Amino acid sequence: MLSRLRSGSIRNLDREFDCTVRLLDDSEYPCTIQRDAKGHYLIDLLSHHMNLLEKDYFGIRFVDPDKQRHWLDISKSIIKQMKAQPPYTMCFRVKFYPTDPSALKEEITRYLVFLQIKRDLYHGRLLCKTSDAALLAAYILQAEIGDYDAGKHPEGYSSKFQFFPKHSEKLERKIAEIHKAELSGQTPDTAELNFLKKAQSLETYGVDPHPCKDVSGNAAFLAFTPSGFVVLQGNKRIHFIKWTEVSKMKFEGKTFNLYATQKEESKIILTYFAPTPEACKHLWKCGVENQAFYKFEKSSQVRTVSSSNLFFKGSRFRYSGRVAKEVIASSAKIKRSPPEIHRSGLVPSRSCPSISHGSRLSSVPRTRRRAVHISIMEGLESLRDSAHSTPVRSASHTDAFGTRAGKIFAVEGSERTSVIADELYSPADSVLPTPVSEPGLECTLARHNHAGTLEEKECELGVPPEPEEPGRGASALAEGVSDSAEREQVNTFVLSVVRLLLVTIGLLLALLLLLIALTESDIDVAFLRDIRQTPEFEQFHYEYFCPLRRWFACKVRYLLSLLIDT
Repeated sequence: MLSRLRSGSIRNLDREFDCTVRLLDDSEYPCTIQRDAKGHYLIDLLSHHMNLLEKDYFGIRFVDPDKQRHWLDISKSIIKQMKAQPPYTMCFRVKFYPTDPSALKEEITRYLVFLQIKRDLYHGRLLCKTSDAALLAAYILQAEIGDYDAGKHPEGYSSKFQFFPKHSEKLERKIAEIHKAELSGQTPDTAELNFLKKAQSLETYGVDPHPCKDVSGNAAFLAFTPSGFVVLQGNKRIHFIKWTEVSKMKFEGKTFNLYATQKEESKIILTYFAPTPEACKHLWKCGVENQAFYKFEKSSQVRTVSSSNLFFKGSRFRYSGRVAKEVIASSAKIKRSPPEIHRSGLVPSRSCPSISHGSRLSSVPRTRRRAVHISIMEGLESLRDSAHSTPVRSASHTDAFGTRAGKIFAVEGSERTSVIADELYSPADSVLPTPVSEPGLECTLARHNHAGTLEEKECELGVPPEPEEPGRGASALAEGVSDSAEREQVNTFVLSVVRLLLVTIGLLLALLLLLIALTESDIDVAFLRDIRQTPEFEQFHYEYFCPLRRWFACKVRYLLSLLIDT
């Protein structure tokens, strides 16, 4: 009896796994999942915990041992998607940003989206001009501490908050001025609603940046928003393609291709290169899911897509879930009393420190040691709290992850660029680095681009670099990038031809085996018997196959006789 109980308890332990999910307010929700539980079980469990009905906008993100981020597929087993060992740690985040967050049906949903966008603002993903940044930060102040009170809020009180990756005293004064003069009387839900309206109007709203390379080897960020596909470079949006204009997305290795048809039937192909094949596949899956969610009228219109133009190669993936129009229609039918919302208020937050978290982070560090300390602390914060679904390299590493470049082919002209902020778009300061497969190249580029920095010391191999002529290193780097891109295209073509030949040979062998089974074997199967009894097969058997078999047997006997005679 004891042995049975012991074996039963072991089986139960093997079927259950501990899991911790970090929520948007930085609280943690521990739970236990069964071995065969699928992703939608965990989504339903968290939605019930938060009393959330409009759950289709949210998803669960996790990181594999290679530091690659993934979204949990709700249609597949949770355990089979995990590459790490239990206990598992995941994050509950906004996966599909609402097209109009202020139009969400329930306040609890708007509050969770508010927390996500506040996190985006802090981690540098929601980039905007200084005037817009000051207004957004003032809305956060109003939502968290209420109206300005001279007795409670001394001079410089806004500097105690960490709204952005870096602050300046001028920006802090502007935030305090708006909070004092313009937002008095707004309740937390009103301030959050106004915050959402302002954030939704920005060009980087809903951006989840994926780092890539362009043709010059410069860093570019690819992103999928409620409106369409965007490419960000520097402080500009250099490409924007609506979802209705995107025809297909493909990837091969590290290469990501997006095909679009714009005005006057002009066809555009955008080609970029991700840091790793895994990051490129994740980029492709995110694009497929976002296009399906925002473009289609019904989920029944969603089809399985392939990552390649050939049916026998590449990955196949299908978005599982409701689309945006179905979610909006379902939300309109919600009829219940508004659930109670427990706002985090001044509870210490890892992603957005509150008043109790001390001094601000200056945009001009006083000393070099202070700058290194700040960089390390930002990295530690991002390790726990970054909401990216793709690992983005820090600014000091962005130029080092690979030798490939992006290509842009357009039949007619190119789009006008638009400035999105007063500074460069660099969300990489708060995100985990992506592993690099060419460490030697990373060290070389780090020495070339960041001489005298901490990264150079880490990559230094003890051999002083030879002096180079001005401009020579850049031209050599560009030639290397071009040559490697050409080699990659040749290798891709050769692999495609080899795959085609292998598939063709396999099909011919399968047909030959079927033919032998029909003509030479005595297998009495209904399927084979029906084929044998058809007039066409009997004609083929007596007029073609039998003469061919006799000819082949004659040639074999002739060759055997020659071998025996010799």
